[in-house]
Amino acid sequence: MSDVRLDSGVKAPAFTLQNQNDKAVPLSSLAGKKVIVYFYPAAATPGCTKEACDFEESLNVFAAAGYAVLGVSPDKPAKLLKFAKDQDLHFDLLSDEDLGVHKAYGAYGLKKMYGREYEGVLRSTFVLDEKGVVELALYNVKATGHVAMLRTQLGI
Repeated sequence: MSDVRLDSGVKAPAFTLQNQNDKAVPLSSLAGKKVIVYFYPAAATPGCTKEACDFEESLNVFAAAGYAVLGVSPDKPAKLLKFAKDQDLHFDLLSDEDLGVHKAYGAYGLKKMYGREYEGVLRSTFVLDEKGVVELALYNVKATGHVAMLRTQLGI
């Protein structure tokens, strides 16, 4: 289990992950840009689809405010590609099959559902500044309404 929790003001853990096109995407390639990194449990599930589509609908607003968006899940690149095509997504979906990046960000740990405890992906979102420093760390967010709440918190 991961007991890591990132706070505002800390340097975000560096990573390089494969995107939906099986191309390596290092976080450092976005240096100088503000980045929203969100972690979700599984592509093509109802909640994750709603969240991804909400990010897609706000993509131009985020871009105009200087933000890039990255979605991270344990899915293989091929599943991410199908998801991106099916939902017409225009941002990188990154594959973290070994959960290393999830754990480094504290986005994997103990969950409770219907009275049962188990280890899993904690739906989480991180806003990084142009220097890769965490501005906002949001854990256990809800899929529905999350993007609207994030836009409100960022004032965009």
